[in-house]
Amino acid sequence: MPYIATSLRAVDLAGLDWLEVIDPAVCLGRVRHALFDFDGTISVIRRGWETIMIPMMVEMICEGHPEAITPELEAEVVDYVDRSTGILTIKQMEWLEEAVRRYGIATAPASARAYKRIYNERLLGPVRERLRTLEGTPAAGHQEAARQEAEGRASLMIAGAREFLHGLRDAGATLYLASGTDHEYVVEEATALGVAPLFGPHIYGARDVADTEEQATYTKARVIQDILETYHLQGEELLVVGDGPVEIRHARARGAVALGVAADEDRRQGLNPRKRRRLLDAGASLIVTDFLHYDALLGYLLPE
Repeated sequence: MPYIATSLRAVDLAGLDWLEVIDPAVCLGRVRHALFDFDGTISVIRRGWETIMIPMMVEMICEGHPEAITPELEAEVVDYVDRSTGILTIKQMEWLEEAVRRYGIATAPASARAYKRIYNERLLGPVRERLRTLEGTPAAGHQEAARQEAEGRASLMIAGAREFLHGLRDAGATLYLASGTDHEYVVEEATALGVAPLFGPHIYGARDVADTEEQATYTKARVIQDILETYHLQGEELLVVGDGPVEIRHARARGAVALGVAADEDRRQGLNPRKRRRLLDAGASLIVTDFLHYDALLGYLLPE
């Protein structure tokens, strides 16, 4: 049977207090495949990563010389981290390697891969601590342990994300997970949250490879392109969901429905104005602050 599109357009949804319509012309009700970013979109396990990356970059550029830190230098780092949210971590560290050499303060510049190891070591401390909260109380009974685990998982996800994912999958949509975080960590953290099975084999994290062309295989741009070409999709049959500009820009460039998530990660819901601004700049079709209205959102996005 040929696939028949509905006629719903985003302009018909104007006025909802939980859904911001940015592109009123985007066609809805056709989604068959959905690609999700992970950190900040589904998971808040890595919340606050910017507060680790930004000081680390400034430290590497100035190599222990606090007098070399200027407002201009700090502003450049903050701006780059904000703009690069969602790309491969190694690409961010390649920028850092270039910046270290450009400023010329450090006497022993390191490689991008070395900087990435330093960053991961610093970030993994709070990440491991949060994952330990999922272990529950050893003395608890089976039901109590299950309750603790469910509450722990919920506390580490954007509100309503689990229900939204299940709703898409139960309606027959194929789900994909793509992240700039290293593949092993994405799989580990998605498994800890109990959502990895929803994506099956379609989890794409960064691979620690030196070859630039091989790195490109795991970017969000390549994953989006491959989905569209493999399944011969029209753009609006693919939904791309993310909190960063990278996946949103690539979604719009290929005609997909770009759903921005401007969530306050500390509260797991509600508006983060800075995220909203960068999602607007990237060209989001729609913006939500969480997935608490997942039932209505599913109704708008999926075929009848």
